[in-house]
Amino acid sequence: MPTAVPKRRIPPKARRQWDAARMKALRAFLGMTQQTFADRLGVRQQTVSEWEKGIYRPRGATVTLLNIIAEQAGFKHPDEK
Repeated sequence: MPTAVPKRRIPPKARRQWDAARMKALRAFLGMTQQTFADRLGVRQQTVSEWEKGIYRPRGATVTLLNIIAEQAGFKHPDEK
């Protein structure tokens, strides 16, 4: 019988809210165009544009991926302490 995988608790710091300003700041920090950033995330360029305009916010696995990218790149948004 398969065993259940225990759920990982995500520390509050890792639960970043990816609003428009933070999305744009991360992309600029990485020195990527919207198209390149979209390609890396596996989304359309239009989706990145909509995130950066605040029309939509990333969710689900994309948030996890953004957190990993930000952490590995050493990205700190000015709002973070």
